Amino acid sequence: MSGTEMTPGEYISHHLINYTQKSPDYQTNMVDFSFLNLDTLFFSILTGVIASAILFIAARRMKADVPTRFQAAIELLIEFVSGICKDMIHNEKSRKIIAPLGLTVFMWILFMNIMDLLPVDLLPWAWQHAIGDHHAYLRVVPTADLNTTMAMAISVLFLCIVYNIKIKGLGGWIHELFSAPFGNKVWLFIPNFLMNIIEFFSKTLSHGMRLFGNMYAGEILFMVIALMGGAWGMSGAAGVSDVVLFILQIIAGLAWAIFHILVIALQAYLFMVLTFVYLGQAHDSH
Repeated sequence: MSGTEMTPGEYISHHLINYTQKSPDYQTNMVDFSFLNLDTLFFSILTGVIASAILFIAARRMKADVPTRFQAAIELLIEFVSGICKDMIHNEKSRKIIAPLGLTVFMWILFMNIMDLLPVDLLPWAWQHAIGDHHAYLRVVPTADLNTTMAMAISVLFLCIVYNIKIKGLGGWIHELFSAPFGNKVWLFIPNFLMNIIEFFSKTLSHGMRLFGNMYAGEILFMVIALMGGAWGMSGAAGVSDVVLFILQIIAGLAWAIFHILVIALQAYLFMVLTFVYLGQAHDSH
């Protein structure tokens, strides 16, 4: 990573710092809106463009005769997402918007998660040499940044509010906020309202934190595995223990990458499903 050796703790800490408009300074407080994580923005936009391009190309190449493997795969994915959306959202008109949204969310998160399969030091090393700073920070997994996952979860919350008002009317939704779940009694208005606000807050928080937590943990584990092989380079001479650590790194890295493919797809699927669940609840009256 740099011309000087780093301890394992310093190595992991270095990889967990985002490149911002203030680099080499970095965010130290939990909340600081003066920092923009430029690497997160770049890779999230890049993966979004790639996912959208794949869907666009698939749409342009659709044909009625014998489909290609690519078309068949996309058709299966569309049918799969549409089936889930239909089970959770019973308003046919709403599904025309929400089903494509769910497909886009799934593809986008999937490609952001796939960035975690790249070698830990590959893109940071390339970035450091490109700008001539061997200490430059770079994080390449947008979903391992809480800003990304919470922004997407808040967007879903906004859509839930929009559909609550659209389906029930502003007055109907406000009435529901004060009358559910404990009943339409004046003395229960405040408890009902507080419970509904807590529900919206907790659903949004868990929606974003679940994706972030899983991808962050996976990122950390890849770094720990990388340190096993890095012990060889740090020692200066290849002893038996160094060779063993290097071999273990290859085996452990391959095993975790194979398992992580399941995690990557599952987390994209769960975020999409929860999006459907929350938007479906916005259509239901209590």
